[in-house]
Amino acid sequence: MKTMIQKVSRRRFLSTTATGISLFWLYPKLTEVSGAQESPNEKLNLAGIGVGSQGGADVNAAAAEGQNIVALCDVDDKYAAKQYERYPKAQRFKDYRVMLDKMGKEIDGVIIGTPDHTHAVIAMEAMRRGKHVYCEKPLAHDIREVRALMEAAKKYKVVTQLGNQGHSSNSIRRLCEWVWAGAIGKVHTVHAACDAFRDVYSQIRNLDKLDKKYDIPESLDYDLWLGPAQYRPYTPFWVHWNWRGWLPFGTGTVGDWVCHVLDPSFWALDLDAPTSVTAEVSDYDPQKHGLTYPPATKITFEFPAKNDRGPVKIVWFDGNNRIPKPEGFGADDKVPGTGAILFGDKGMIVHGSHGAGGCRLIPEALMEQYSGKNAPPEKIKRVKSHMWDWIDAIKNNRQAGSHFGYGGMLTQIALLGVIAIKFPGQILKWDNEKMRFTNNDEANKYISPPYREGWKL
Repeated sequence: MKTMIQKVSRRRFLSTTATGISLFWLYPKLTEVSGAQESPNEKLNLAGIGVGSQGGADVNAAAAEGQNIVALCDVDDKYAAKQYERYPKAQRFKDYRVMLDKMGKEIDGVIIGTPDHTHAVIAMEAMRRGKHVYCEKPLAHDIREVRALMEAAKKYKVVTQLGNQGHSSNSIRRLCEWVWAGAIGKVHTVHAACDAFRDVYSQIRNLDKLDKKYDIPESLDYDLWLGPAQYRPYTPFWVHWNWRGWLPFGTGTVGDWVCHVLDPSFWALDLDAPTSVTAEVSDYDPQKHGLTYPPATKITFEFPAKNDRGPVKIVWFDGNNRIPKPEGFGADDKVPGTGAILFGDKGMIVHGSHGAGGCRLIPEALMEQYSGKNAPPEKIKRVKSHMWDWIDAIKNNRQAGSHFGYGGMLTQIALLGVIAIKFPGQILKWDNEKMRFTNNDEANKYISPPYREGWKL
């Protein structure tokens, strides 16, 4: 084709770069499609939205890959001050809509690092305008939002990436290749956990302090911070970091960590949606404490058989609940505080967080059998980094590894867990096609909670 050798302008390329990406959704193994290609050395113009914390780290990662940071947007000037100083040439905004109105023609992609409850409205607006999107995990705050973003990514043919950085690691690829090579036989159960930041995710101790009136800091546009969430008076107990433990804004431990910890199992076992979810909670009453996350949960997800594997049970532990030490562990084998154990009929794989860090086979004889020269062949392409993967995907007209079609379904597992803790002890049966629980109408109300007046997806 003539366009394969014709030199095109950067702007023309970026306006058409995603044209062929819809093919990736139809043919997931496709890595490249025909069409005009820009030089891999040409820089993208990127904007960061929500840059005071993890979003700032993501922007830095993009800059480290040599890309242009042309705009920064944050609802709190003080919180974002360090990033503003780091990128003095980037234009500054508080409202992402104003930024996209004024600079839309100059921006190729956006990096979203805002609280969970504003991910969807920002990502949707960016995709409508044809911008490629890198969004921190979890992808959205409720299941309706997740499904809408998955569809929008296909509709607008943009390159997307969920911010579960470990998905681009070599260790997660090694784990998948072990499973596919049958190193531990048929996997039937996964125990996964996160014991991090327990005092952040459960805010029961601060529930009785929410009625106190606080002045909104001058640097903060609180109305924009709330976004589509129902109005609640400002309190420093949830702005900024602690919002993760307040369920109107965050998704607790399960929402914050499933996309890291369960990613290896989700990929290796080709999981989709569970057919049921059941939560057990400790020292928690959903009626009294429902604004925040429990001090400890144990959430069980049942996945149906698929292709040549049997059904899989995933048990999630967090807070004060830990993975029990399995039979077959030696005296020196440690149960991960944040990580997982995959149980097969021939052995186990144990790993930490963020891309199956430190993954190993148990018993040791399996490790020797499937390591070094005996390691299974590499079936998954290795990549430089998660941010590099997104940038390279934009430049080379392909889809990134943890695109919204993949990351959305991974996020849905977490969000089903968030709903389940509101109905402790009840088996919630999930119909994925109809996007509803078949045995609990009350639980269905949390699939698509209403937005605040003036906001829409």
